[in-house]
Amino acid sequence: MKITAPKGYEMAQIQSQTVKARYCLYARKSTESEERQVLSIDSQIKEMLQLAERENLEVVCMKRESHSAKETGQRPIFNEIIEEIRDGKFNGILTWAPDRISRNAGDLGKIVDLMDSGALLEIRTFGQKFSNNPNEKFLLMILGSQAKLENDNRGVNVKRGLRTRCEMGLWAGPAPLGYLNQNRMDKKCQVIIDPLRAPAIKKMFEKVAYERYSGRKLYNWLKFELNFYTRGNKPLTLSGIYRILDNQFYYGVFERPKGSGNWYKGQHEPIITQELFEKAQAQLKRDNIQRENKEFAFTKLFTCGYCGSGISAEEKWKLLKDGTHAKYIYYSCSRARDRNCKNMYIREEDLITELLKILDKVDINELGMRQKLEDEIARFNIFQRSVLGSTDKVKNREDTDIRNYAKYILKEGIVTEKRELLANLRSRIIYKDKKLMLND
Repeated sequence: MKITAPKGYEMAQIQSQTVKARYCLYARKSTESEERQVLSIDSQIKEMLQLAERENLEVVCMKRESHSAKETGQRPIFNEIIEEIRDGKFNGILTWAPDRISRNAGDLGKIVDLMDSGALLEIRTFGQKFSNNPNEKFLLMILGSQAKLENDNRGVNVKRGLRTRCEMGLWAGPAPLGYLNQNRMDKKCQVIIDPLRAPAIKKMFEKVAYERYSGRKLYNWLKFELNFYTRGNKPLTLSGIYRILDNQFYYGVFERPKGSGNWYKGQHEPIITQELFEKAQAQLKRDNIQRENKEFAFTKLFTCGYCGSGISAEEKWKLLKDGTHAKYIYYSCSRARDRNCKNMYIREEDLITELLKILDKVDINELGMRQKLEDEIARFNIFQRSVLGSTDKVKNREDTDIRNYAKYILKEGIVTEKRELLANLRSRIIYKDKKLMLND
């Protein structure tokens, strides 16, 4: 009598009864502290090796992982296991429980597909066995879905708990700089003032509000004068300074989640007043408006010859005897790399003179915008001939004085034309002691 496979069954189901499974032992933990993760993984490996020895299971490799299984495709070791099963390196998985393999539908689907194709013969856990038959695969999918449900419910419960704490005025998470978290369980989510750093935080707001300090000036003050360090024993970055100045937590309120519009009054002691915070914010906004409106022609185009910092510019006004004001623009090292850089200031007029000397030295082909300059001069020649009625013979483009036209742009052009001209210069320009030089 000929035996045929029942309808709906893969031939792999019959083959799995004769082919011996070779297992990969997979241990994973992700929801606890690092120390407890290590202990959990080690205990899983110990128990599963004992099970393999009792039941004479062949374990060909062992893999451990501490990534969350909540999201699809985010576990590198699990992805590696999937590829090795497809390559035939092993055909079984030995793990502590079904939720070690997957807590999301995507990864669970990969496992079931491998079973359907016959590449994965069996999954063994401490108390169960799942092979390629409908009932066991269905049970595996139920247990995997149950693990996903637990994950989803845990997320809902955590959000509810955080919302409740916020309504109580408690701060859930690492305390902002200037505060410290309390380690006592009866005072969980309560923060106290950091006596070492809070005075500096308050002084930062005062310097911006009353002394008109910029972010960069605050950075230099904290780093070089105050020798200020964060709780991680690192200097405070410029972006970190602006985050502090924009944080309402310091005068007693906070928004959670960020950008939600849900504001809460905290139980913590404020470091500053709301009035001081608003004055500092107003000053920062004025600084931003002034920076946006100021556009200097030659900033970010040169490098300091002493420390390698960029070159910045500032505008100065001088009261003249007749009551009018004269405007001067000065360029100097930004001192981003060396606060004590000794490079000298230079006025914009003198800087242009130096640039004209540079144009006399460079090969005209070094001007990356030569074609554009030629087109502009040709357009001017056509204007002369057709509108002004000039009878002068127009020179060919090859005879056009590109260099002089470039000098004209530096003297009389608008800011964008000057910046475009120098940005297309292929050599880097170094500024040192009121002199410019090319660095080839």
